[in-house]
Parts: sequence; C-alpha cells; structure tokens
Amino acid sequence: MNSASGSAVVVGVDGSEPALAAVRLAAAAAARQGRPLRLVHAFIWPTLHSPVRPATEGTPGGGLRARAEELVAAAVDEAEATAPGLRVTGEIVDGEATAVLLAEASSAAIVVLGDRGAGGFAALVVGSVAVQVAAYAACPVLVARGASRPDGAVVVGVDGSELSRRAVEFAVHEAALRGAPVVALHAYRHPVSTGPGDMQPLVYDESELRDDEDRAVAESIAGMTERYPEVPITRRSVRGRAARVLTDASRQAQLLVVGGRGRGEVTGLLLGSVSQSLLHHSHCPVAVVRGPR
Repeated sequence: MNSASGSAVVVGVDGSEPALAAVRLAAAAAARQGRPLRLVHAFIWPTLHSPVRPATEGTPGGGLRARAEELVAAAVDEAEATAPGLRVTGEIVDGEATAVLLAEASSAAIVVLGDRGAGGFAALVVGSVAVQVAAYAACPVLVARGASRPDGAVVVGVDGSELSRRAVEFAVHEAALRGAPVVALHAYRHPVSTGPGDMQPLVYDESELRDDEDRAVAESIAGMTERYPEVPITRRSVRGRAARVLTDASRQAQLLVVGGRGRGEVTGLLLGSVSQSLLHHSHCPVAVVRGPR
C-alpha cells in the first residue's frame, strides 16, 4: 500500500450489488488499517461530447448526474453502516472508469473493485477495466469475489519473483491486521514436455524436485517470521496448474493474494490465463499486488 499515512482506501462505485460488496470490503479494510475511505463514481457523460439536449434533462446529463449523486450517497451509507465511525467521502469524477481509477491509484493505499459492474464500471472483470487497472495501478488492487471467511487463512501465490515477494509482504501484513495465518502456496508442473515431440525426462528424483520447489517458497517468505512473529506462516508446494491450485485453495481462504507478474507457472499473471481464471473463479476476494504498499 502507499506509504503515505493519509492515503485512502479507494473503491469504485456504480450502484450495482457487486460494487456494494466492494464498498463493504473496502470499508472493513479501511477500518483495519485506520485509513479514510474514498468512494468514487466515474461519470462518463462529459467525455461523450454529445450535442444533443435530452428532452427530460435540464442540462445534458443533468438527470444522470443526479442519479450518480444518489448512488454515491447510498454507497456512503453502506460504508458507514459497515464500519461506524469510519471517515468516508464520496465523489463523482468526470471520465472513463479505467482512467479515473488509475489516477486515483497514484495516491491510494489500495483500490477496491467489484467483480462486475454497471454504467461507468461495466464488465469490470470480464472486460478490460479490471485487467488494465490491475496491470497498471500504482497500488494493490482488491477485487470483491465470493465470500471472505473470517476463520480462513490469507493464501498467497509465490514463485520466487520480486513481485511475488511484494505479494508475500502484502499478505503477511494483511494477516497480521486480521489475526489470521498465512499459507504461502507454490504451484509447479515440471518436468513436463514443452511442445509436440518433446520428451519428458525418463528418470528424475521427485523428492529432489520437491525440495527445489520448497526452497523457492522459503526464499519468498524469508524474513517474514522475524518481522511478523505473531503470524503463523505455512509453506506449501503443490504439483499442478497454478490457476487450479490457487482456485482450490481459495475455497477455504479469507483472502487470495497474487503478484502482478511472475515467472514459471505464474508468468503473465495479470494478462494471461491464470489471472483471468482467478478473477472469474476465486471463491474469496483477490488482491493483485504490483505496486508499493
């Protein structure tokens, strides 16, 4: 998260139920972190440059802006009900959703989105908005999905990359705030064939292979126990496809954390099939970490 002490938790709102789920998730996160919550609605009408004056509007987009004000007010009420006493502000920002959210991310502690949306935040996951925001945001992005299980672990996907290390730091810090354990999970598939006609090794030492993978996990979490002695950290190396392994783990997790990009099985985590699968199929909220926390 952004290190500035006054950085807010920012959540995109559009009046949809998934966006309200994101508001509740964001309010809980802001309360845990002692940060203000900023609710933002991207109002796209001014960007359309329409010369047409709607017959039922006093000014172009006037009625739409009134509706936007209503949904922002409803989202503020939802946040205050979720976390009484939380500092909450709501604002309508003219612009397209991706651009608005990326601008907000430059000074936010974390950006929170629903897994689907309407209006300015339509198709947050299945379309381009969530992918672009998660790929380019200067802060972590949290997507509300499934159910957050208070008694579950914070599961973090690790692969030994630098961004994987950032994901681990985010996950352990979150676990400390939540009073939860961490499961550092590494998925591996080798030795495998790399194409038609390629041969797998005829003989390999499975125990040696697992030891190598366990070392990659250990390197990713090195120093975390000393920094967060109160957080139990379990290391797991599982043979299988990363998307399936992480999705399965999310069934019992309260939060799934992944790095913005990786290597090996999680290469291209944001723009490839793994991220798309997690954002579509995770059974708990997903945090994508690429920027500083």
